[in-house]
Formats: sequence, structure tokens, C-alpha cells
Amino acid sequence: MSIPNHYLLSKLLEHNVRCRKGFEHGNGVIGWMHPPVHRLLGWASRPSQLSLKRSVWRLDQLSSITYKDVLVKGLPAESDQATINRFPTLIEAILLNINGNKLGYIADLIFETNTGNILYYLVSRSNPKLPGTSRWKFDLKKIIDQQPGCVSANIMSFDELPIIKSSIRQDILKQSKKLKQNFLEISNIANDKFEGWLDEKPLENSFRNYKDRFIDNLQLKDDSNLKNNSFSDYNNSNLYNNNEEDPWI
Repeated sequence: MSIPNHYLLSKLLEHNVRCRKGFEHGNGVIGWMHPPVHRLLGWASRPSQLSLKRSVWRLDQLSSITYKDVLVKGLPAESDQATINRFPTLIEAILLNINGNKLGYIADLIFETNTGNILYYLVSRSNPKLPGTSRWKFDLKKIIDQQPGCVSANIMSFDELPIIKSSIRQDILKQSKKLKQNFLEISNIANDKFEGWLDEKPLENSFRNYKDRFIDNLQLKDDSNLKNNSFSDYNNSNLYNNNEEDPWI
């Protein structure tokens, strides 16, 4: 497998290091970097869980990356955990905003595999060691000062950074915010429609027109009955004028 142009430091450390002789040198434990120029120089691996011995690899010793292994060329430099702990790094450094308030931590980085130049960092709001935490992209241009274990940025909050990976909690908050916004938009549209309906009053106008036509029809029928007089003629002729033919009298 070839080496990708850009790679994530945490992914590199997850792989087991294997030399060309086939010996395993364990998984990576820490990145070896030069913070002043934001460059990854290499990384260290742990050959054995029971030993304090560490193997330090230069980045140019990287030969290829497979599904589980990182293949290297040459021999490592031998070191120990106490020395490794003194390696300068910005990983897990505290991130401060422009006012000096704590925002979170630097959790990871993306680097160029051929030069080691760090393209950008990934920052988290909470402890980066916790699984499933969100990651935001933090550009190098936003750094205004850096000290061992601390980085100051010219931002106020994480809202000014693009999110790279969101946690379940972050997804829920995002979806809730989106649903609330959609609900407000639908409510505003419904209110506008209702106010327009009240201004037009179509039902009231229709009812008034129907009422006027109904009254006109009643008046027309009354007038025709009065002119016809068929009912009154029938009563007069049959009930009053022909009493002599009524069998009940």
C-alpha cells in the first residue's frame, strides 16, 4: 500500500510498526514534533508492554502503510519513557481564546507525509482522550501565541471553527437547533397566511353575498304568490262559496 499525501497522527499511532526484517516494534505512543515551526519529525513506538524501552522513528523512515501495520526502513533510535515524556508537543495542550479563557484542547493533527509539515490541528471541547468527542478544524493562522502546554488563538468560541467530526451529543444539539429553526419558520409562514386571510375576509364576503341572494329569492317568491292568488282563490271557492255542497253542514 502506498503512503497517502496527508495523514492523521492518531491513525499513524494506532498502527503496529513492522521493520523490513519482519520484526514488530509495537504501536505508536507519541508524535515527535517541532512546535515552533509546526512540523512532525517522527514518532515513537512501544515494542513491549512490560518494558520501558521505546523505539523512535524518523518520518522519512516511513515506507508504506497497510491496514494494520506501518512498514519502516532502517533501525530505530532507542529511548525510554522518561525521555519520551520530555518530547516537545502541542498535543493535549490547552487552547485559550482571545480573552485568555479556556476553550478546550488540541487533540490531533493532519500532516504531510513527505515533509512532516502540519497542515492544521484538530481541537476538542473536552478531554481528547474521551472516545466520541467532537473535533473542530483549527488553522495555524489562528494561533497568536504558544507556550509548552498552552496555545492562544484569535477566536472567541468553537462556533468560529468548522466542525470535522461531531459526537452524538453534538449531532443531537445540531438537529434540535435545526428543528427549532424550521418550526419558527413554519410558524411565521402560518402567521402571515392567517393575517392575510383575516385581511381579505373571504368567508364573510361570501356569506354576505349568499345572504343577500337568499333574501332576494324569498321576496321574489312572496311577490309571485301574492300576484298569483291561487291559494286564496282555492280557499274562497271551495271552503266558503260552496257551503251547500259540504256534507258536514
